[in-house]
Amino acid sequence: MLDEMDVKILRILQEDCTRPVADIGREVGLSTTPCWRRMQKLEELGVIRRRVALLDAGKVNAGVTVFVTVKTDQHNISWLQKFHAAVVDLPEVIEAYRMSGEIDYLLKVTVPDIAAYDIFYKKLVSRVEISKVSSAFAMEQMKYTTALPLHFARDESRAEPARG
Repeated sequence: MLDEMDVKILRILQEDCTRPVADIGREVGLSTTPCWRRMQKLEELGVIRRRVALLDAGKVNAGVTVFVTVKTDQHNISWLQKFHAAVVDLPEVIEAYRMSGEIDYLLKVTVPDIAAYDIFYKKLVSRVEISKVSSAFAMEQMKYTTALPLHFARDESRAEPARG
């Protein structure tokens, strides 16, 4: 379980992971070394998976977002591995999910335009057999964040029961 100090540090890092440790420590009420140790522990635990730069999609010519739903009649491990390999190998796919319900998979794809999406689509269907593909082009991005909601991080009611 994360404590309140961990959550404060994570909140700051989600906004700007380039801030100096001394500044983060000052803001949360810790000296530099204890703050750095907490950050290292959060990395070791896998809470902080990596630190990255967030790019403006339009400025790198990837401003069209397409949500692609995939249905398959192939529900076996061999097909799943082939589909997974195809999705991982296609850089246009920036998120991929196996779903419950009416669709089997949901992909978030970024491309410069419809022609580039058509090229992506042809690559995808040439690599793996798909029963049905549906594409929805985003018209407007109403919200975008990479920051996770941290108010759940300290929810004691969801903590795993003690073992032993």
